[in-house]
Amino acid sequence: MDDNAGSLENYLKYGGLPYLINLPLEDHIIFDYLKNIYATILYKDVVGRQHIRNTYFLENLVKYAADNIGNIVSAKRISDFLKSQRTDISTQVVLNYLTQLTNAFMLFKVSRADLYGKKIFESSEKYYFEDLGLRNSISGYRQADIGKVLENVVYLHLLISGYDVNIGVSGNKEIDFIGTKNGEKIYVQVTYLLPDQTTIDREFGNLLKIKDNYPKYVVSMDEIHGNTYQGIRQLHVRDFLLAG
Repeated sequence: MDDNAGSLENYLKYGGLPYLINLPLEDHIIFDYLKNIYATILYKDVVGRQHIRNTYFLENLVKYAADNIGNIVSAKRISDFLKSQRTDISTQVVLNYLTQLTNAFMLFKVSRADLYGKKIFESSEKYYFEDLGLRNSISGYRQADIGKVLENVVYLHLLISGYDVNIGVSGNKEIDFIGTKNGEKIYVQVTYLLPDQTTIDREFGNLLKIKDNYPKYVVSMDEIHGNTYQGIRQLHVRDFLLAG
């Protein structure tokens, strides 16, 4: 990928499936291709292999996941929401369907972990898409979703870089990502922009409360390269992705 704003924008919108290099960068062509890939994965790798009958619910579950990148998603919460809409799907069925979507590598499940211990909160995970283009072909690519998309991008980069990734929790505070590799850690907060002091205090403040010497980053779309704030590095998302 070329190191420029246009290449980053294309990646955020279209994702990184290899065959895209053979297609013209036109929305209707690329999203038609991505929708076909999505349908193939959903109906061949999930519905066909697992003999799923309620395809209508499965499609809506994927749409729900696409709309809720970076939000806490639990099978019970989805089940309760559906019941409020007069659709009775049990928590166990929701959980089974989410498991099949992760088994097909359409989604990745990321658990929340206590920052200062080993406790894992299994009942309230977050889900990210294996490919952003597939997500955008389902839910659309909108400026209002850029924060979710950036969070998904950073998660994928950490995963590809070999990190085991969790969301960090301490009381009512949350760190977007804790990456662990070879006994070492990295902490990352992701936000679209840092437009005011309130946002700066929130994004940097959570990291400043962590009293260890592992690297800490705030990643955004602000055109500030390599700046630091009390020892925490601020990086443009493009620099973070290219850092390896």
